[in-house]
Amino acid sequence: MVDVGDKPITRRRAVARARVAMTPETARRLADGDLPKGDALPVVRLAAIQAAKFTPTLVPLCHQVAVTSIEVDVSVDVATGTATITCTAHALDRTGVEMEAMTGASVGALALYDLVKAVQRDVEVVSVRLLAKSGGRSGDWRAADLD
Repeated sequence: MVDVGDKPITRRRAVARARVAMTPETARRLADGDLPKGDALPVVRLAAIQAAKFTPTLVPLCHQVAVTSIEVDVSVDVATGTATITCTAHALDRTGVEMEAMTGASVGALALYDLVKAVQRDVEVVSVRLLAKSGGRSGDWRAADLD
């Protein structure tokens, strides 16, 4: 585990996104809250928040970070059959919150799969990626293809 003890405490932020592909019919049912397990979107948000908070337990050698807030947005594009989970993690600490944001987005996508699998088994988590981070020694970073 990397020693971060000599680094100053700074405000940190990271944004990650997961995308989930399904049929437009499944996406419509997801958006309408018409799934066998009920309205999935609040459950997906809670799963993402809970996972982000447990990141050091799930990811070996990941520091426990003083997370100050986690925001999760779940959007559904019925026409393309795509759900997008965006997780933003904030902290005041000596190391970043990229892993918390990515873990939140990832587990949110897995929870979404679990909630829609009764109507479609071949739903696919197609991507999980860091979109941006700020704070710390390395400063701000944003994925180049987002500009």
